[in-house]
This record gives sequence, structure tokens and C-alpha cells, in this order.
Amino acid sequence: MKIYSEQTITVHPPRKQTELIAGHIRWSVDAIEALLNLPLPELMHRAQTVHRENFDPTCIEFATLLSVKTGGCAEDCGYCPQAARYDTGIEASRLMDASEVLQAAQRAQAAGATRFCMGAAWRSPKDRDIEKVAELVRTVKALGLETCATLGMLEDGHAQTLQSAGLDYYNHNLDSAPDFYGDIITTRDYQDRLDTLARVRSAGVKVCCGGIVGMGETRRQRAGLVAELANLSPYPESVPINNLVKVEGTPLANQPDLDPFEFVRTIAVARITMPTAKVRLSAGRQQMGDGVQALCFLAGANSIFYGDKLLTTGNPDTEADMNLLKRLGMQRLAPDAR
Repeated sequence: MKIYSEQTITVHPPRKQTELIAGHIRWSVDAIEALLNLPLPELMHRAQTVHRENFDPTCIEFATLLSVKTGGCAEDCGYCPQAARYDTGIEASRLMDASEVLQAAQRAQAAGATRFCMGAAWRSPKDRDIEKVAELVRTVKALGLETCATLGMLEDGHAQTLQSAGLDYYNHNLDSAPDFYGDIITTRDYQDRLDTLARVRSAGVKVCCGGIVGMGETRRQRAGLVAELANLSPYPESVPINNLVKVEGTPLANQPDLDPFEFVRTIAVARITMPTAKVRLSAGRQQMGDGVQALCFLAGANSIFYGDKLLTTGNPDTEADMNLLKRLGMQRLAPDAR
């Protein structure tokens, strides 16, 4: 016997929801917003069903993020403490050398990380910068770790150089829905981000691309972000979902907190619309608490950034992460199961 109203769980508003184009499902914003509007138990059930069809629900990928060049960025991203125009206490630093990165990667590997991401605060790296990062990629790759880099906008040829050095993933987030983007960033266009992603794809490098929630966007705009990600062809292999970390000195320092259930809903719709992607809990985990993180795992998140710092902001320490997984009866993804 059904004890709920059929109308309550309807996910088919009058407009077309999805369409099949060249073998890929194209999601409308309406369809994703309808998912976000579902009662949470129904949404979680759907997300967990999709998750189990594609992954072991007890396994979590551990990735480590290292800032190899911090601060001094010319962009005006309203959330970012590395923007040179904001007084956040972050001092600009030079690009780390290969020996420093090697030591950090070895520590991450010993702690259980299987992917090592290197971030540099550039608007767009120069050719000489790309050559230096390629050396870092080769250094990390030699350890047997998956490699990832996030360096800003790439020009023609940059992605090919990184791919030749052994880069597995390139991270370049869309950050928000197109209609909210201009409220957060004015120094680059949405199309600039899409162009970089196209260069990464054409070079044969996998895409790591997600966004940030809690910046003041509406639920429909969160649906718009997920639609943009899901409708990339193909959608990203890795999807980091960040919960805004409010940093004093940035324009978003006083932004009201996002309802944690809204974050869980975002994870769930990311899982439903991008079934085979690794959906990663990224920035903001330190503020979530164990209960919300556990709900995110149930909603289909199966990757976390592991370590005590994400570029410049805090992250739960490694012991706390291992303790949480132990309490949940879960385990980190083994290197040979990637």
C-alpha cells in the first residue's frame, strides 16, 4: 500500500525532461530541479540505486591536493583567498621544485592516497610554466599515483604537453550555473572555462570538473550547474562538489551557510545524472560533520580529498577520515581497484 501522494514525487513537469543526442542523455534544468525537489528519502533511494549499479558503495577513493604555487592570482573569484586583490593573509609563493613535490607525494601515497593533484594559482600559465609542471607530473607519475593538475586556463598545446608527461586528469571547475557566474567572477567568461575543457579532452586527458555550492545561488541555479556538467560530452570522469569555505577578506566571507541537506541533494543529483563519475566531497568537509558526510556517501559520493589542507583552507585530518570510514564499515579504494 502506498502511503505517499503520487503528485508529491512526480519528476515529470510538463516540459521535456531529457533527450538522447548522439547516444548521450541530455538533461534539462527542469528535470534536475525536479529531482532536487523530491522528498529526501526518494531522492536518496534513486541516487543509491544508481550508485550501486556502477560502484562498490563501501569504497571511497582518497585523493590528495597540494598547492604547488600559492597566491598572487589576477582573477577576482569572489570565493578565493588566493586572489591578489583580496587581503586574506595569503602570501604569493614560487612554484615548488620537483624534490619538494616528490616528498609530498610520497607522504600522500604512504597515507593511502591513490590520486595526487597539484594546484597552481595562475590565471593562465605560460609555456615555461607548463614545462615546469610537466616535470612535476613525471615525478609524481613515477610513484604509480594517478596525476591531476589545476593550473587555470590552458592555451593550445598546453594539454598535449601535460598529457605527454603522464597527466591523467585536469581539473577546471565550472563553479556555478551560467546565469549566476557573473555574480561571482568577472575576469574570465564561462566560455573560457568550456574552451579549456575542450582542449583537455582533445589531448586525451580525463576531465575533473565540478563546482561550488553555497555562494548565494538558488536551488534552480544549482540544478543549472549540474545540468552544465552532465551535458558535457562526455560528462567529467571526476566531479568535485565544493561547499563554500568562507574566508575573511573575500567578498563571500559573510555569505549565510547553505542548508546541509541542500548539499546532500546536490551530491545525489550529481550521482543520478553522471552515473559513472567519481563524485568527490571537496572543500567544506571540515564544516560538515560526520553525519552529513555519511549522508553524502549514501547519496553517491565516492571520493574525498585526503589530508589536512586543500590548497589554503583546512580539511579533516587523516586520522579523523580513517576513523569515520571505520565507524561506517567502509574502506578506502585500493590502488589496484581504480
